[in-house]
Amino acid sequence: MASSVLVFDLETIPDADGLRRAWPDLTAEAQSLDDRMLVEHVLEQREAVTGKAFLPLQFQRIVAIGCLFRQEADATEALRLRCLGTAADDESRLIRDFYRIIEKYAPQLVSWNGSGFDLPVLHYRALIHGVTAARYWDLGDEDRDFKYNNYISRYHQRHIDLMDLMSLYNGRAVAPLDQVASLCGFPGKQGMSGAQVWPAYCEGRMDDIRHYCLTDVLNTWLVWCRFQRMRGFFTATQYQDEIALARTLVDAQEDERWTPFRQAWTQTAR
Repeated sequence: MASSVLVFDLETIPDADGLRRAWPDLTAEAQSLDDRMLVEHVLEQREAVTGKAFLPLQFQRIVAIGCLFRQEADATEALRLRCLGTAADDESRLIRDFYRIIEKYAPQLVSWNGSGFDLPVLHYRALIHGVTAARYWDLGDEDRDFKYNNYISRYHQRHIDLMDLMSLYNGRAVAPLDQVASLCGFPGKQGMSGAQVWPAYCEGRMDDIRHYCLTDVLNTWLVWCRFQRMRGFFTATQYQDEIALARTLVDAQEDERWTPFRQAWTQTAR
């Protein structure tokens, strides 16, 4: 395992202000709508044209970044699982915090569909907010090691998109994290899905959104551990130690929102 691993996941909502500034052919009447009605209007248009009520990545505003940080494969070192910042922090603060971790530790990034969604969203939104991320964008100009192993190149190891890799970079072979995690005996998604984030945000349920983000991160970590065992990077003992450490982390959570996750883990493990 790399000296440090950062598993991450984003939760996003439609960027209403961005739609007003840059969405093509938006009528003056639509411009005057409140955020929720404007988003619904644009999503209806989008679905009529593309068949999917989903906005392009540059219009996805980040409201949560969930992270699991693992310093080393040492069972005495606790996993660190948290959402960056607070529920009240603005998007630019969350993005800056994410890139500061990379600047400080240069960890191996692990994601599920990070190449197709999370990282491109971070790219666009960092650009919009003028966020500096020199270490992340280093292609070998500052550190020669990054010339042959950086965060940007698809087949390098500093970022591993598990969905991309497991499908062998074949869009027809991709699988959702929820199903893969459940098939491996892990909990999968509990209580929310990505499609429910925007309605939850409109209802002021930011704590629920942040919790959901963390469950996705933890599912990704568990699948990553199974992948490390599959390719021989973990011994059977190391794998069991990592899984036990994650289970201990979950069992220690006092927030009742973790109860369905614990129960599902027990059921799927059987």
